[in-house]
Parts: sequence; structure tokens; C-alpha cells
Amino acid sequence: MNKIRKGDTVQVMAGNDRNRRGEVRQVFPKRGRVIVAGINLIKKHQRRTGDVRTQVGIIQREAPIAIANVALVCKQCGKPTRVGFALEGDRKVRQCKKCGQMID
Repeated sequence: MNKIRKGDTVQVMAGNDRNRRGEVRQVFPKRGRVIVAGINLIKKHQRRTGDVRTQVGIIQREAPIAIANVALVCKQCGKPTRVGFALEGDRKVRQCKKCGQMID
């Protein structure tokens, strides 16, 4: 079970975009990276490739950022927090380490 999932709000803890928040668009668990909306923007120089309709020119897009550099933002307390796990009946759920509330 992953601690950070698609659709979660996270806060960047290190790097140029430190203390900025965004929504997770994509998770790469094997590579240990996530793509966060509006964070870690890069400029890619894209040239035309044949007759395929692709966007050409300088494209700005999000690059993956390490999972270790982001922290999940709790919906109840609104603070960046570590994630724990707890059993709720026969289900394993994520839990905020600061306020103790269930995240999902």
C-alpha cells in the first residue's frame, strides 16, 4: 500500500519549489517519484516529428520529483504530515501522524 496516491495534496519539502502545494497527477512507485501539478516545471524543446500532430516549440511541463521530497497534507489539520497505517475493521487505512485522523 502506497503512502502517497494519485489525487492527494502534497507539499514540497526540498528543492526550488519548497513549501508549495499541489495535487499528485501520477505516481511511479518503482522509480520512487511523483508528478505534482504546477511543481518542478521544466522547459522541453520539442521539434516536429514527421506528420504526427504534436505540439512543437518550447513546451513547459511537470517533471517527476522524488517521493522523499514531498509530504502528504492532511485534510483535517491542513498540515504536512507523515503517513501511518491502521486497521479499521478488516481494512488497512492511511492515518495522519499529527492529528490521528484517517486519511481515506
